[in-house]
Amino acid sequence: MKILANYSPNHSKKTRLKANIKFVIIHYTGMQSEIESINRLKNPRYKVSCHYFINRRGIVTRMVEDRNIAWHAGKSKWKQYVNLNKYSLGIELTNKGHKFGYQKFSPRQINSLIRLCKILKKKYSIKKENFLGHSDIAPLRKIDPGEKFPWKKLSSHQLGKWYIKKNKRIKAENPKKIRALFFKNLKKIGYKYFSINKKNKRENRVIKSFQQHYLPEKVTGKISQKTLKISHFLAN
Repeated sequence: MKILANYSPNHSKKTRLKANIKFVIIHYTGMQSEIESINRLKNPRYKVSCHYFINRRGIVTRMVEDRNIAWHAGKSKWKQYVNLNKYSLGIELTNKGHKFGYQKFSPRQINSLIRLCKILKKKYSIKKENFLGHSDIAPLRKIDPGEKFPWKKLSSHQLGKWYIKKNKRIKAENPKKIRALFFKNLKKIGYKYFSINKKNKRENRVIKSFQQHYLPEKVTGKISQKTLKISHFLAN
C-alpha cells in the first residue's frame, strides 16, 4: 500500500513497545478543508495529531510513526484503559463534520481505510472489537466519526464489532429496568462515563454515541427497544 509522509511534530518523545498498540481510533477532521486540517495537525500550538490521514480521494499520509504516541484521543476511556493515546493508533478522515456540513465518506476513502486497518490489525495483532470511533471512547466530548461512518461495512472485513440478531425476548418493561439493563450491557461492551445505578444529565450523550455506531438511522439519545436489543446482542 502506498503511504505518503507529511510529519507532524505533535507527539510524545518517548516511544512505545509494539505490544502496547491495542486499538485503532477513527476520527473525522471536522474542518472546512483538507489543507486546513493538515495545517492544524502539524501546528505545535494546537497539540493535536494523528498517525494516518486519509483524504477524500483515498490518499493515505503518515503523520506520526506508529511507535510514537500521537495526540488524537485526548481524555478517553474504554474498558480498563484510560487515556487511549498510549495504546492506540489514530486515523483522521477528511470530512467537514457536523459543524461545517457533514458529508458521506467517499468510497475511495473507506476502501483505503479498510486496506490500512487490515495491515495494522495484522502487524500489531489488534482484536477486531478494538477498532473504535472517537465518540466511543470520549462520548461526552466527541461525536466523530458520526452516524454516516459505515461501521457495518468495516465489520464485514473483521474491523470493529457488529451485532447478530437473536430471537431473545428481553424482560424489561419499566424505564428504570430498561435503563439499568442498557447500561449494564454498555459496560460489558466497553463504554464508560456513566453510572448503572445513578442517572446523570449527560448520559444521553453516551446513548447517542452508541446509536451513532450501531443504530445510525435513529440517533435520539433515548433508549428505544431497538437500542436496548442491539446492546443486548453485543453484550451477550
